[in-house]
Amino acid sequence: MGGGGGGGGGGDAPAAMAPQQRPAQLSRYESQKRRDWNTFLQYLRNHRPPLTLARCSGAHVIEFLRYLDQFGKTKVHASGCAYYGQPAPPGPCPCPLRQAWGSLDALIGRLRAAYEESGGTPESNPFAARAVRIYLREVRDSQAKARGIPYEKKKRKRAQAAAEASGSGSSSAAAGTGSGSGSSSRAASAAHQAAGGGSSSTAPSTT
Repeated sequence: MGGGGGGGGGGDAPAAMAPQQRPAQLSRYESQKRRDWNTFLQYLRNHRPPLTLARCSGAHVIEFLRYLDQFGKTKVHASGCAYYGQPAPPGPCPCPLRQAWGSLDALIGRLRAAYEESGGTPESNPFAARAVRIYLREVRDSQAKARGIPYEKKKRKRAQAAAEASGSGSSSAAAGTGSGSGSSSRAASAAHQAAGGGSSSTAPSTT
């Protein structure tokens, strides 16, 4: 009876150990790209007059980017604001919140890829239009002036930090080598002194 029960248990084991099929999980980038694409399609459906994807142009993409500004969280000072050009203003001001240039640039990159993945051709891609690139460049430059944060300067700082880190690593390696050489010199000197001491102790007295 015990053997039969053991056999029955062995028969159930493969079913219990069968791996569960799980749907492939999208990466963070792919999930964000899908959300952005659905948001853009919803914008086209709500557009007045109605607009289809096939008729969408670079001008419509720029309209969409301006529409998104109402959901922005980046303070962009107006030219008449007392804090214009200050990276860390000491107080609040009535200037509006906007979408940051970096966010818009990344958004366009995802939508450009999503458009072609949905069957669009690179030649007809409205997100790759020259007008869109010009608009993004203007947003970058205007926000850099208004916020006092030049993007080129940030890039140079990152490159300088990387160079300094590399230099400190080389200095540490050189210091380690120098320390090893110093230890070897001290060991040789001690050995020499010990040998000299031994000779003196065994030398016959002249007195």
